[in-house]
Parts: sequence; structure tokens; C-alpha cells
Amino acid sequence: MVNKNKFYVTTPIYYTNSSPHVGGAYTTIAADIFARWNNLLGKEVYFLTGTDEHGQKIQESAEKEGLDPQKFVDKLANEFKEVFKLLNISNNDFIRTTDRDHEEEVKRILQKLYDKKFIYKGEYESYYCIGCEQYLTHSDLIDGKCPLHKTKPELRKEEAYLFKLSSFQDKLLKLIKSEKYCILPEKRRNEVISFIEQGLQDISISRLKEKVSWGIELPFDKKHTCFVWVDAFWNYLTGLRNNENQARFWPPDLQLMANDILRVHATIWPALLLALDYELPKTLFIHGYFTIDGHKMSKSLGNAIAPDNLVRTYGADALRYFLIRNIPFGDDGDFSESGLKDRYNNELANKLGNLVSRVASLAEKNGLEKTENKLLKKLKLKEISKLMNNYELDKVLNEIFSFIDKCNEYVQEKKPWETSDKKVLYELIDSIKAIAILLWPFIPSTSEKIAKELGFDIKLENIDKPIAVKKIKKGEILFRKI
Repeated sequence: MVNKNKFYVTTPIYYTNSSPHVGGAYTTIAADIFARWNNLLGKEVYFLTGTDEHGQKIQESAEKEGLDPQKFVDKLANEFKEVFKLLNISNNDFIRTTDRDHEEEVKRILQKLYDKKFIYKGEYESYYCIGCEQYLTHSDLIDGKCPLHKTKPELRKEEAYLFKLSSFQDKLLKLIKSEKYCILPEKRRNEVISFIEQGLQDISISRLKEKVSWGIELPFDKKHTCFVWVDAFWNYLTGLRNNENQARFWPPDLQLMANDILRVHATIWPALLLALDYELPKTLFIHGYFTIDGHKMSKSLGNAIAPDNLVRTYGADALRYFLIRNIPFGDDGDFSESGLKDRYNNELANKLGNLVSRVASLAEKNGLEKTENKLLKKLKLKEISKLMNNYELDKVLNEIFSFIDKCNEYVQEKKPWETSDKKVLYELIDSIKAIAILLWPFIPSTSEKIAKELGFDIKLENIDKPIAVKKIKKGEILFRKI
């Protein structure tokens, strides 16, 4: 039976060859926003994130630091967990591909694919970029180099087990074109269609153990380890942990990722699922890259920004807000700390913080008198809901802040500091309640402080429910100017 009242959202699992950066934080914050929004809608939510812990790059990084690979990934997995805690991420589980239950399930899946003749022994020759941990075609290269890492890939030819990806080409094209396997934004879907139409080749799913020992052994040939991507994909299933959750939440409603891993998620991943008769995820949404000085932010390029330092200066809510507000969701955008500071001071401190502070202070002094809240009619709730359904997160924040502007204008127009008008103050307090509820997915800690201060529960239905008249006591300043 299909569970229509559920929402299952995933991030890619983050590669533990180095510390977390803002790029990964961005995807996880976006997933958290969708999880919290669906929570507000009353759905049963499962939100999965985690770490990808096998493969050659990790083996080499651990060797460089003189550490056993397991100790190396333990340390980094904990760093990711700590950063996500700092960012107030509400994930249900944190999957690690070195989890015993994950490894055992991957072996079972590989054996099943082999038994069904979707995996066969052969040789594989291709360009391979160690930085990407991906095989590249000749047309992917620019001046003979990987376009992302600016390094020459290795031409590899070795014994390998291959997955019959080519046999799924027509089926995948049909599913993607019909949007049964929905890839958004549309420009990304078109890129995938164009790529598949050039022809899919069978892909290597193993490496010789003598070369890459840090991986899951193939159950049907102990001389080989599973290629990192094929191991990592199954986290979306194993992260549900048990058959009951799989029955309740599968397939994922939304899988979020950046463009560098779209190709494998649009071809290998659904083909593996089709081979084993699993339902495909409903939507892949591909967000943009951060650029710094015109280059993609990337660990391997050494220009990554650590989110924990930013959180310590500006707070988690400010970083969450800036990353989502500053870049149209699905597009590329440039990251700058000066931009973060500007939005913090002008929008969070001046517009939102000042509104709450002024109105709460006047309500504490003068009290409230219940009345019809005509101001609330200026809040475009239907538009906000529609924008959320279209994954236009930056535009949702634009709409909410447009209403905050209207509330600030109403304060200036009605001058309650002169009139002490309790009805005007009631309208403003009731409107702030609506703002805090709608902002909860984006800046949860701030919304919870407002809810506590004004005495309401963060529930979507409470937007239309007039706030109870009670004694207001002004709380702490929400955003101190930097």
C-alpha cells in the first residue's frame, strides 16, 4: 500500500577524505528545510544523510596521515555529525557505509545482481580521475584533463566485473522523458537525456583488491572490492535500517545533490534499482555550485570554507538563511562573507529582529486587545505553498520577507508607540506568529524563540488561528548587529 502521507528526503552521502565544507552544508540545510516543511504539513518524515567511507581516495588519504582507514573515517564521520548538529539539522539517521548492516546488505544485493546475470566478468578500459573517483569519457576532458580537477586522468585497463548498464538505456530514456523519473531543474533533465542518447556503456563495478583494499569484497570473487559508487548508492535503502521503514518510506520523494554527481544518479543508480525491481525515487533535484573567485568550491581544489567557523561568528540560523536566500535554488552562486554580513545586519537584525523587538516591547508595556487581523490578509500563503512545491526556496523567503516589510510599514503608519493602540499591537503579534511558523523550516532556532516569547505552538494551522491574548514579556535580541 502506498503511504501518501509520508515524505522521504535524502542528501548525497559525503565523502570522508577531508573535513566538511559549506557546499555539503548547503545540500543538507536544503534537505532539512524540506523535511521541516513536510513536518509542518503533518506528514511522517524520514530524512537521511551520512558519509561515504570506502574507495581509493580514502585509502590514500589515510595512508598519508599514517592512519588505519577505519580510524581515519571514524574521525571524519564525527566531524560531519558535529557540523550538522551545529547547523540544527533534523535528520532521522546518519548512515555510514562502514556500518556492518550496510556492508552486509550491499553484499547481498551484489550477489543478487550477479545471480540475475546483470554483473559479468570482463575488462574495463577508460579514463579515470582519482579526484572525482569517476570514469570519464574522452568528450568529458578539456585539453586532455578533468575539467574539475585540472589533472590528467589515468587510462586504466584491468580485470573487472561489469554491470550491464547499456541494457537499461531505452528504459531510462523513456522514464526520464515521461518524468516518471523526474529530474529538476529542466536544464539538468535535458543534459541527462542528451548524455544517455549518446549511448550508455557497461560500467566497471569492481577494483582488484590488491590495488584498492579499502572497500566491500565482492561476495562472488574475494579478489575484487566493490567500486565506491555502487556501494554508496545503496545507502538510500540501507539507511532506512529495517523492512518496516522500507515498506513505509520507499521510494524517496526527493533526492538532493549537486551537478557533479547527477550523471551517475541519473543512470547507474536507477538502472541498479530497475535490475532488482525496486521503485525509482520520485524526484532528483540538482542544486547549483558555490563559486569562489569563479571556481567551484571543492575540497580537492583546496578552496573550501568550513561552516563551523561561520556558525561561531554569525550563528546557525544566519548561515542557513544566507545560503538559501542568496542563491536561486537550482542555480550557481558566489559565496562571500561580506554578503552574509550584509544580509545578517539588513534583513535578520534590522527587518525581522527589529520588528519582533519593537512590537514585543510595546505589547509588554501596553497589552493586547483581540481584533480581526486585517494585516494577515497581505500574507500570500497560497503563493508560498506553491513556491515550496516548486522547490523555489529563495522565492519563499522573498515572499515571507515581503510580508515582514509590510508589518514594519504598518508599525510606522499606525505609530503604536504614540497611540498605545492594543488592537494594532494584537494584529502585529498575530502576524509575527505567522512569520515565525513559516520561517521555522529555514531558521528553526529563531522561530522557536519567538514562539516561546509570544506563547504559541509552531503548527501550520496556527497561522489562521488567532493568537490568544496574554501577557507578553519581551525576550532577548534575536540578532545582535555585527
